[in-house]
Amino acid sequence: MAFKSKIKWVALFVLTLSLASLVAHLSMTKFSSMNLVQYSAKEALSHDFPNTGSPLKTRRNKRLWGAVRSLESLQPHANPRSSYPVPDENTNGFIYAKIFGGFEKIRSSICDLVTISRLLNATLVIPEIQQSTRSKGVSYKFKSFSYLYDEEQFIMLLKNDVNIVKSLPEYLKAARRRSEFPTFKPKNSASPNFYVKEVLPNLKKAKVVGLIVTDGGCLKSILPPSMSEFQRLRCRVAFHALQFRPEIQILGLRMVERLRASGQPFLAYHPGLVRDTLAYHGCAELFQDVHTELIQYRRAQLIKQGIINDSLSVDSHSRRENGSCPLMPEEVGLLLRALGYPSKTIIYLAGSKTFGGQRLLIPLRALFGNLVDRTTLCSKTELSDLVGPEAPLPADIFRLPLPKSEQQLIDQWKKAGPRPRPLPPPPDRPIYQHEKEGWYAWILEKDKEPDPSPMEHRMQAHRLIWDALDYIVSVEADALFPGFNNDGSGWPDFSGLVIGQRLYERASSRTYRPDRKTIAALFNITRDDMYHPKRDWMLSVKEHLNRSLSEDGFFRQSLLSKPNSFLSHPLPECSCRIPSVETAKQIKGKDGRIVFGGEEECPKWMELARAEGARNEDMESAEDDNDTVEQLEPDAVDATSSLTSLIDHDEEWDPND
Repeated sequence: MAFKSKIKWVALFVLTLSLASLVAHLSMTKFSSMNLVQYSAKEALSHDFPNTGSPLKTRRNKRLWGAVRSLESLQPHANPRSSYPVPDENTNGFIYAKIFGGFEKIRSSICDLVTISRLLNATLVIPEIQQSTRSKGVSYKFKSFSYLYDEEQFIMLLKNDVNIVKSLPEYLKAARRRSEFPTFKPKNSASPNFYVKEVLPNLKKAKVVGLIVTDGGCLKSILPPSMSEFQRLRCRVAFHALQFRPEIQILGLRMVERLRASGQPFLAYHPGLVRDTLAYHGCAELFQDVHTELIQYRRAQLIKQGIINDSLSVDSHSRRENGSCPLMPEEVGLLLRALGYPSKTIIYLAGSKTFGGQRLLIPLRALFGNLVDRTTLCSKTELSDLVGPEAPLPADIFRLPLPKSEQQLIDQWKKAGPRPRPLPPPPDRPIYQHEKEGWYAWILEKDKEPDPSPMEHRMQAHRLIWDALDYIVSVEADALFPGFNNDGSGWPDFSGLVIGQRLYERASSRTYRPDRKTIAALFNITRDDMYHPKRDWMLSVKEHLNRSLSEDGFFRQSLLSKPNSFLSHPLPECSCRIPSVETAKQIKGKDGRIVFGGEEECPKWMELARAEGARNEDMESAEDDNDTVEQLEPDAVDATSSLTSLIDHDEEWDPND
């Protein structure tokens, strides 16, 4: 009995201590001032690079960030080469245009419109950007064109090329509203003869002609050699005259400064995951669930419109192996790690909207913690100031359909047709609110996509501004990796325009041009061991991507991208070459045209300026030739080691790999 009594007292003592401990912990939790801290990519940058705020002079690993030496002699030179008269004020008439499409289509179309106006000796009315004019409640501070670009700079910088006015004269506006002037809807492959033979006679007769541009351009990309001055005019428009309005430029350059505040270089990555492009190429099976259905629905629409002459159901995996589908963010992350980029590398995610959402970016964020975008670099106030004051719009609130009464169900059953009838289907599972939060909510209940709401129209206009910010950052990036370009759809793409401007401004900048067909074949080899690849696989990846930086990448870029968009490869018309010790090897395309090595020599003043700049760069980088190890993190020292040595070591890693 005494023994049992002692056990009871011990149990009571332990229970009392437990209660006291529980009370103490609850008290500490209640009165503690410590709060949970939400993850912020901007704070992660300051954690990885603690000296944020004062730029540091760090040594850059030339294997990852160095310039491409074989392209350093190329310099931007879009000035006229031959006699180029100033346009006469007495022109053949006015050309006004409506431009449909997103950021890249707008930018490419404006360049074509200026070129056509010069060709027809016409006065160009500032084009109307329908993406902003159709939006309800866009700020009164901006008109159609000025919502994105600077009108005054556009007119002033092209005054020696084309006569440009902000609007039609008053005596012609009423006739335009009555649709009395001829209107054309040219394709992006329209030839100069089409405008000379079809449009010019109508222009001279009616004095006003309208153009509706929907395909991202209205003039063929490759013009005959005799029209090289018109190609250079395209470059002057795209790379000089088309300047974003000052507010966008200031914030874009501020974002670049914030990315470089730690003194570290950064890489820009554009996934290129756009619903229309994915539907065009039949890449639905690369996604899951509702996204596959959305792509297939859009593909059925494109087939109905005659844009696609193919079946609805295709093998997406064969399309991927053919290079027609994008590189997924996870694959891009593994490629960058295989190249030797350390996990702390700063990567800027461009693109106003990534189809598939944040779920697709999870593997990339796991590989690179410093993955940032405009929302992490800018405050909400800075972004809202760009769009200006806007009228309030009703929010898009999803409302469940009213449930049917018992009598309605009975009447529906009676009208269902002759007997015998099959049993009614089982009731559908309830659709929860979180499944109806996106713009794709309609697909769960409707067979037809509804028309965009006023709020969706406004968001489409906002995306023009977000793409403009991403464009500025991508052009200024130390390295660029496109996830999807040269797709062969015939539409200009964001990455292609960025690659073209980087090629024009700094041809030697580090711009990867991967062949997706080759990359797909490499991933098929190591699909089961993507995170533990063999050494020879990594060497193959490095060899291919490094080769895409130089002449081989140039050649492929010209063959695939230039026939669709001249601005993606403005060589050799818009560049010149500073004479160097090595003579540039000429590369010709299938049609016999020179795509590389046929540039003219630069003027003397440009050579002197280049020599002075090169002398300063050589003095700063003299030590880097002997020591190219980047002081970022220990796991990036050996660039030829396996991918698993770059990623955090796993206890289950197979040493035989």
